[in-house]
Amino acid sequence: MLTSRFAPRGEIIPGALFVDDRGEVAQLHGVGVQRFGDLFWAWGEDKSRGGLFGGVACYSSPDLATWTSHGHALAVDPTVPDLGPDRVVERPKVLRNAAGTYVMMLHIDSADYADARVGWATATRPEGPYEYRGSERPLGNLSRDIGVFADRDGTGYLMSEDRDHGLHVYRLTEDLLGVAEIVSTTHAPPSDHPLGTYGFESPTMIECGGLYVLLGSDLTGWSTNDNKYATAPSPAGPWSDWRDVAPPGSKTFDSQVSVVVPVTGSEATTYVYMGDRWNRDDLFHSAPVWLPLRVDGTQARLEWREAWTLDVATGVVS
Repeated sequence: MLTSRFAPRGEIIPGALFVDDRGEVAQLHGVGVQRFGDLFWAWGEDKSRGGLFGGVACYSSPDLATWTSHGHALAVDPTVPDLGPDRVVERPKVLRNAAGTYVMMLHIDSADYADARVGWATATRPEGPYEYRGSERPLGNLSRDIGVFADRDGTGYLMSEDRDHGLHVYRLTEDLLGVAEIVSTTHAPPSDHPLGTYGFESPTMIECGGLYVLLGSDLTGWSTNDNKYATAPSPAGPWSDWRDVAPPGSKTFDSQVSVVVPVTGSEATTYVYMGDRWNRDDLFHSAPVWLPLRVDGTQARLEWREAWTLDVATGVVS
């Protein structure tokens, strides 16, 4: 379904790379996206060093299809053990706390993925530079792929993959700089996974009219799979059974979810699924697969489009 290698600026083509204002490939891998004012801000893994830390790249866009580079929000720093060039730093996600501080959360790990920690960094502007604050295993649990969610009342949540126990949903402290408690844990039986482990990775959550939708990917390494979703009346659950978010066997249109971004306009709210089509041999050129996600009652469904645009003022896809 690869339409072209590079998408024209202003257009979203699933499986094609975005090019930024410099003419460079936008490093939007494992991306986190937030809307602040009139701009969408995105933080992605810079894969110029392959699987090892190359920095957290930052971009802004008025329409999710035209990207301006702001350099590295968090750079490689050999003097900081977690940010050295031999480290793994993935899944950058940002929330803004009540004091107006931008809080970045990250998956922090060693090259052999033995550390399994969550890291924090803060900044006074969305583009940074971010000051690294350290890492930990939240409440002593393993933490690999992460996602974040801010509820309507301002409560922040961290979703974190712990393959020993499942996918945890943590309530964050008021300043978003720590974990307060686990509010729910959801998982599939180990027999459902080739690795014999629990869970779902690369989690993300949205809220739709009082219904909470949690999405995640099975544990199949670099290979894509049929990503799943579950629903609940609150982040504390109880969560429904997990179901396919795309046609069974499509392997989520050959992608892995990273984040879902709600775009509310004057006519509609569109939920934008942002996934990665990982190329293990060339992570730098791994292509984004971004598609509209339809939520109808307790049903969520990913819709394939060869090419599309989004009017952010109205929320209408064309």
